[in-house]
Amino acid sequence: MKIIIKGTNIELTPEMKVYLQNKFSTIEKYNKKINEVRVEIEHDAKHQKGEIIRCEVNVLVNGRIIRVEKNAVSFEKAVNKVRDHLKLVLVKQRKKSIDKYRK
Repeated sequence: MKIIIKGTNIELTPEMKVYLQNKFSTIEKYNKKINEVRVEIEHDAKHQKGEIIRCEVNVLVNGRIIRVEKNAVSFEKAVNKVRDHLKLVLVKQRKKSIDKYRK
């Protein structure tokens, strides 16, 4: 599994990159067929509620793309929200594919 990290309007420190690697390297246990994970972190300073961090993740699974995007006030909160939602989506997709073959 390949993890690609991109930052927009934010400087990604080595600690941030390690944090992202650790968070998204464990999602492979939910689906063994994950080929690539693209993580994009964006700092939005012109938001109505103040400074917001947007985290977007695109996961390539068997030629299909699963996309999850969340906003939060801090970097860690945005990443944790995205990872939790991505986990739910991957588990749901896996159950669908298993049930499809059981019929």
